[in-house]
Amino acid sequence: MSGKDNNSYFWEPIKEILMEDKKKEGRYSRIYKQLEALLAKTDDPLARMASICAVLHHKMDHYFWTGFYLYKNDSLVVGPYQGPVACQELEKDKGVCWAALNGGAAVVVRDVHAFPGHISCDSRSKSEITVPVFNQKKEIVAIFDVDSDHLDSFGEVDRIALNGIMDLIHKKF
Repeated sequence: MSGKDNNSYFWEPIKEILMEDKKKEGRYSRIYKQLEALLAKTDDPLARMASICAVLHHKMDHYFWTGFYLYKNDSLVVGPYQGPVACQELEKDKGVCWAALNGGAAVVVRDVHAFPGHISCDSRSKSEITVPVFNQKKEIVAIFDVDSDHLDSFGEVDRIALNGIMDLIHKKF
């Protein structure tokens, strides 16, 4: 094998990943602008959450389950969502949603079956991202949760974009 072949073997998968990330960035950017205009029509956080779920679920091919768990009375209970039936309430301090709440930051899980304490609401879920939703007082009021039925569906691009989109819930336009 020549040196050129080795470089090709090494760089082709990286180029493919970078191209996919660029496509995702572009799609998230367009969705952000669409949501910003759509959400300016109401100040109601629940209505904004429902709209965010609907838009993201139908525009992102790798989303299998898309929704919010509301943080109320020291519990995470299901809120607006799109996809298969959800767990109604998540066992305290267990799973990816609670990891995001307790850590105060997004959690990306490339293989949910390898995540200690993963809560399986649907056995078809294989990867997941959870993002805290903060109110204007910087308190966590919900967790945005997205599952994919493919392994390794979420990464840094999703984390950054979804953090920005979650800020729209309590943003004053």
